[in-house]
Order: sequence, then structure tokens, then C-alpha cells
Amino acid sequence: MRQESSTVQSRCDALDVAVLSALEVDARASFSRIGAVLGVSEQTVARRYRRLCAEGGLRVVAVRDAERLGQDQWMLRVRCAPDSAPVIADALAKRPDTHWIALASGGTEVVCGTRSHSPGDRDDLLLGRLPRTPSVVEIRAHQLLHRFFGGPTGWLRKFRALTDDQIAALRPGAEPDPGPARIDPEDEPLVAALEADGRATYPELRRATGRSESAVRRRLATLVASGALYLDVEYDPGHLGHPFSAALWITAAPAALHAVGEALADHDEIAYCTATAGPSNLMATTVTRDSAHLYRYLSALMMKTPTPASIGPVACPERLVGVLLDPVLGARRRCRRRPGDVLVDVAVRSPE
Repeated sequence: MRQESSTVQSRCDALDVAVLSALEVDARASFSRIGAVLGVSEQTVARRYRRLCAEGGLRVVAVRDAERLGQDQWMLRVRCAPDSAPVIADALAKRPDTHWIALASGGTEVVCGTRSHSPGDRDDLLLGRLPRTPSVVEIRAHQLLHRFFGGPTGWLRKFRALTDDQIAALRPGAEPDPGPARIDPEDEPLVAALEADGRATYPELRRATGRSESAVRRRLATLVASGALYLDVEYDPGHLGHPFSAALWITAAPAALHAVGEALADHDEIAYCTATAGPSNLMATTVTRDSAHLYRYLSALMMKTPTPASIGPVACPERLVGVLLDPVLGARRRCRRRPGDVLVDVAVRSPE
């Protein structure tokens, strides 16, 4: 990753980044294995892990990969009357098909991701409940079509903290013929336990599922190898000196859509990128050091992509508060975004 000049200081050193990067390769790797690959002791890795959990928001959780499972995914932007967004966000957060939600645009917009269990649930939300809510001014629904970057592919690999040999030493062995991506009803206790703690020990998983440790080990390996499940390493990018995040809603000409998506996926600043259906056809999340870094990136983006058309207004709210759902217990925890999180609209067209 290129080093950008900024007054924002990282609270992580090279070893911290290496430990986080190792977890992105294998989130369940033991401290002893990570230490052996990085050339430090098991105790050192354990201390760094505990400190990152306490200070950097580190946690490992299992995530059902909706794209691999063939499930319908939508991203909604709900513009609300002033002071009504928190109430609407709270109501949306209680729905079982909402898997993340946040406030944006100075508290006048709710942005959320939904995974409908059936077409009826989706239509009830998009065509029924939300449009009938008096304080909802506008709804923009973007169906997620194709992920270019993100999900099981973590942003930390763009730091290039590990060598190819280290990555190969950490990567779990390939599972022979894992079969199609699916989660069976009998897998639910195992998946639920991993959604609460992706590094739960095999004895803990045995107690949660009633299966033997060997059966749990085999089934977990199959779920991950098939793509039905991946282990997500969550952390605060501000701890790494990148506290400024932005959501880019991009419109590209159909002929350039795939090329633009692939190009964005390679950019160091891009943590997530997906093709969408709706008012725009690409959505990307950037993580930068500050607003000046974002400006430099957007300026370069316009030069790198085919014949830029325009950049919409940039909204910089003072603080955003999101609600992240616990998929296991239905509990909610507040996650505060940093000052300067933004929403950006970008349009890109192909050369004439």
C-alpha cells in the first residue's frame, strides 16, 4: 500500500498489521502457528491479539456468503425527514433480514443491507412498509449483483505485510471436493456459534452443537471450502491510521461496467466493490487517511477510469452512528463511525 502523507497516525506497528493480515489468511490459525510464520513467539502473538481486541475493535465472526448461497441482497438508501432517521433505523434493525445498518448524510439518510428470505419479505419492505412511512422522503434500492472485491477477500492484503511464502504457510489446506455452497438445517447451531465467535475452540463448538469435535472440524472445513461461510476479521481501520471512509455510488456505461469494477478492486483505497442494479450500477467503499487523501484518490480515479462525466456533492457528517446486528442473538451493538465519513456519487462513461 502506498504511504500517503497525513497528520493521522497509525496506532499499529508492522507486527500488528502482520498479525491482522495473518488472521485474514486463516482466521482460526493458532497463535503458535502465526508466531512461527512471523518469526515471533506464541506469547507475543497472543499479547498483540488481545491488545488489538481491546483497543482496535478486533473480532472474528463467521459470515454467510449470500452471493455464493444464491440469496437476494439489496442495499437501501432511505432519505428521511429531519430527526426521523434514528427511529426508522431502529425499526429496520429489528427486521430479521437486515444484516447491517447505519445513519448517513448528517442523520437524514439510513443506509442498510438486507438479505430477504423470500420475495414476499422483500416486496413487503420495498413496496409496502417503507413507502407508507410518512417521514420517508425517498427510497433508493440497489440490488447487489456481482462482488468485485470484499467479503472473503480482506482489505488488509493491500498492505502487503506478508510475503507469498508466509501466505502459503498460513493458508489452510484445500478441502477435497467440498461440494456446492449450502447450509443445511443441522448446520445452524454450528454456524450460530461461529457467528458469535469465529475463533471458538472445537470443544466449545462441540458443546454448542452436540456433535463430536472431529465432526465439527470436518463440517466447518467443508462450509468454508465450499464458500457457504467465510470468517471475517473485523477491526477499526482508524487504528491503522485510516479513519476516513466513504461510500461511492458509481454510474458507468454498461460497456465499461466490468472493466471499471475490476479496476476499482485493484485500488489500495477500495475495501469493497460490487456491481448493482438500480440508480447506479457500481458501489464501492473507500478507506483513506483523511479528506485530503480521499480528494487525491477521487482525482486519480477520474483520470484512471474511462472519460469521467461528473462527481456529485460530497456530504461530510459530523458523526454517524450505525447499528450492527448480532446475527445469532438478535442483539444490537452500536458502532460509531468517525467524523468525516462521506457518501459520494460518481458517474463514469466510456469513451465515445
